[in-house]
Amino acid sequence: MSNKNISKLKKEVAPYEKTDTRKSILQIVNTLGPLIILWYLAYESLAISYWLTLPLLVLTAGFMVRTFILFHDCCHQSFFKSRKANDILGTITGVLTLVPYQQWKHSHSVHHATSSNLDKRGTGDMWLLTVDEYMEAPLWTKIYYRIYRNPIVMFGIGPIAVFLLEYRFNRKGAKKKERINTYITNISIVSLYGFLCWLVGWQAFVFIQGPVFFLSGLMGIWLFYVQHQFEDSYFEHEDEWSYVQAAVEGSSYYKLPKVLQWITGNIGFHHVHHLAPRVPNYHLEKAHNETLPLQKATTITLGTSLKSLKYRLWDEKEKTFITFKELRSYRKQNESKKETLQEKVTRRKPSLQGK
Repeated sequence: MSNKNISKLKKEVAPYEKTDTRKSILQIVNTLGPLIILWYLAYESLAISYWLTLPLLVLTAGFMVRTFILFHDCCHQSFFKSRKANDILGTITGVLTLVPYQQWKHSHSVHHATSSNLDKRGTGDMWLLTVDEYMEAPLWTKIYYRIYRNPIVMFGIGPIAVFLLEYRFNRKGAKKKERINTYITNISIVSLYGFLCWLVGWQAFVFIQGPVFFLSGLMGIWLFYVQHQFEDSYFEHEDEWSYVQAAVEGSSYYKLPKVLQWITGNIGFHHVHHLAPRVPNYHLEKAHNETLPLQKATTITLGTSLKSLKYRLWDEKEKTFITFKELRSYRKQNESKKETLQEKVTRRKPSLQGK
């Protein structure tokens, strides 16, 4: 994409970067309100049957994901015009979603600045190896990578490892403001959970919050994973990497049913979000619909997105994701090429000696 087209695209999206305070407040009401009400109804339903509780827990987890979207917008300073208001709401919703606001704000800003850049992986993204990197890696790295990329581990253990454990600690080199915010978040989580255990009993709390935490964490990891790990995604090294291409080609348009689109706060329009992070979640769909180049982004659906579960490595030559099964064919081709080359060298040796 030429610099002229890039500049034009950014200008087309700029009008949608405006915050609407009324819409933001309405989202707080229609997100946190149902979250609290559903949690209470789940508690009351325990006295009847846990089978009645389960569907309520799924709905509660959905609203926890929506709460995270509000938190996410605050991290981009796109939910309110006031930085202070964003910081306050971000910290509160961070307690509810178990994510330290300042810590995640930092890692996520790095993610946006380096998304799809093969030379700047490691912060705010998922571990990804190219085919060549995997082939050259030590045995233990290969084993660890296979375990990490296994869907059962990623979506089964992932929510616990990330939300419950990893986010409780400050990163190395974190500034004072970020460290203090993590401490405040941790203390607030312990206080809130302690109060709820006292209010409803620890068993009822575990039966409610346990599934809500796990399901919302699973959905959160899935959304983050699937919107960058699709077959014809975009990854380049620093010298060829483009921020705009990384946004439009390296982030998908996850076309979800309207109900799921609403509950996930329009985050399916991920290509729009990566191009212009200051666009509030409630303007993402409009920006997509009214900006022609953005409609050319790779579209995935609930059905097609499931294919991404098998993607493991990035093939730099073919510019696509491949599976471990496809890697075997890749190895055979390389071995065949080496054998052919060796045969040519061997055939040439006698003639050289003859001379």
